[in-house]
Amino acid sequence: MIEKSYDTPCGTIHYWISEPAKERMVTLIFLPGLTADHRLFDPQIAYFEGRYNVFVWDPPGHAASWPFTFDFDLMDKARWLDGIFRTEAIDRPVIIGQSMGGYVGQAYAEQFPDRLTGFVSIDSAPLQRSYVTAAEIWLLKRMEPVYRRYPWKALVKAGSEGVAVFGYGRDLMRAMMMVYDGDQARYAKLCGHGYRMLAEAMEADLPYELHCPALLICGEQDRAGSCVRYNKAWHKQTGLRLEWIRDAGHNSNTDQPELVNRLIEDFVRAIP
Repeated sequence: MIEKSYDTPCGTIHYWISEPAKERMVTLIFLPGLTADHRLFDPQIAYFEGRYNVFVWDPPGHAASWPFTFDFDLMDKARWLDGIFRTEAIDRPVIIGQSMGGYVGQAYAEQFPDRLTGFVSIDSAPLQRSYVTAAEIWLLKRMEPVYRRYPWKALVKAGSEGVAVFGYGRDLMRAMMMVYDGDQARYAKLCGHGYRMLAEAMEADLPYELHCPALLICGEQDRAGSCVRYNKAWHKQTGLRLEWIRDAGHNSNTDQPELVNRLIEDFVRAIP
């Protein structure tokens, strides 16, 4: 893996990619969730590097992708992602998005329906307006003050213990949160902006249809928002395959990496 960067009007995105990439091979695009960075997918990178082309980024405004102006939306993130694909000649991307990363993947599918080879949602949810209530959208737009006022030590404890069942996943999330230690205002801004652009993408009421093979993965003990409810509804409404991960929380790929890796690998192998 080699670290590279991609300039945008709002700042520079840092990403890591297989070097050299193998032509005409699927590229696994790992997109971390809100406040997480590329380390979230360490267990996946370690397993898949050498088997497929692999890519992971620090999302805009996160970790190494800073400084960054919070003047962008979900569609901008998807367009920048496509810009990186074109720069790197990635022509068979399979997006594997955890939480917010899954929303970015759906925004990508909306704008570039013929570019996506496959899509895997890990503890994410559908972007369509019909799945969320007006109250949920209202709350999403007003989260920044909550994160500003929450005592930092308590926030780190709740944030790290709330996303994973086991020590590895909790320790990893704590390490990723500590990037913002001493600058809670930045962390609050990051969260507030992320939730707000998510709400705005839902309010846009676009189709967000997936025209490629897709797989839904969700931890049975996912306590982040209404993720379990959303995935049940997503599966029921679309018929998309849904795999429940036992003994796993919102970051199920860190709680049960071997199982999640196997599901991803079987899914990719079945793509025509």
